[in-house]
Amino acid sequence: MKLAIFDLDGVIVDTAKYHFLAWKRLAAMLGISFTEEDNERLKGVSRVRSLEIVLELGGLEKSQTEMEELAQLKNTWYVDYINQLTAEEILPGVLSFLRLLDTEGIKTALCSASKNAPLILNKLGLASSFAVVVDGNSVKKAKPDPEGFLLAAERLGVEPQQAVVFEDATAGVEAAKRAGMPVVGIGEPDTLADADLILPGFGDVNQRELLEKLKQLVQAKISL
Repeated sequence: MKLAIFDLDGVIVDTAKYHFLAWKRLAAMLGISFTEEDNERLKGVSRVRSLEIVLELGGLEKSQTEMEELAQLKNTWYVDYINQLTAEEILPGVLSFLRLLDTEGIKTALCSASKNAPLILNKLGLASSFAVVVDGNSVKKAKPDPEGFLLAAERLGVEPQQAVVFEDATAGVEAAKRAGMPVVGIGEPDTLADADLILPGFGDVNQRELLEKLKQLVQAKISL
C-alpha cells in the first residue's frame, strides 16, 4: 500500500448538509419539492448532473444558458454556507488516521467531484495534508468514471492496485472498482455493498488494525 485516496464530502467532512440546503433552496425557487431522499441521488455526481436530476424531479427543461445560471446560483449559496466551516467540523478520527498514514510513509491524495475542494480544505486547515488534490476542475469525467482516481495515482507515481480509496457514495465506489483499486465504503452497508470493506467512519475503529486490513486488501489485489 503506497497511497490512500480520500473523497471529501462525507469522508473528511460532512458538507452534504450544505449541499442539501443549497439544492433545496434552488428547488423551492423553481417550485420543485426536494427531500433528503432526493438529495441522496446527488451524492458523488457533478454539479451539472445534480441540476439535471433536480429539474427532472420537477419535470422542467432549461436552456444551456439557464442551466449554467442556475448551477452558479446554487454554488454561490453553497459557498456562502461553507465559508462558515472550521476545523471542528472534520469528521471524528480523520486527523489521527492521516497522521498514522504519514508515519507509515503512505502518500495521501484527495479526489472529489467538488470544484470547491481547495476552499473547503483551506477552511478546515487541511490544505497541506494531501500530496495531490484532484477536484471537479481537474477532470473531464465525473465519478463513476475512474479518471480522477487514476489521475491522482499517476501524479504520485503509484500503480492503481497499490492505492486504497475511501468513499461514501455508490458512484465513488464504482469509480474505484473501475480504476482497479481496493475501496473502503464510509457509511451504511446497504448503500455501499460493493465496497471491499465498510466502516461507519474513522472514529470508533482501531486504526492500526484497519491499516493492516488495508495492506492485506492491497496484497490480495496485487496477487490477482
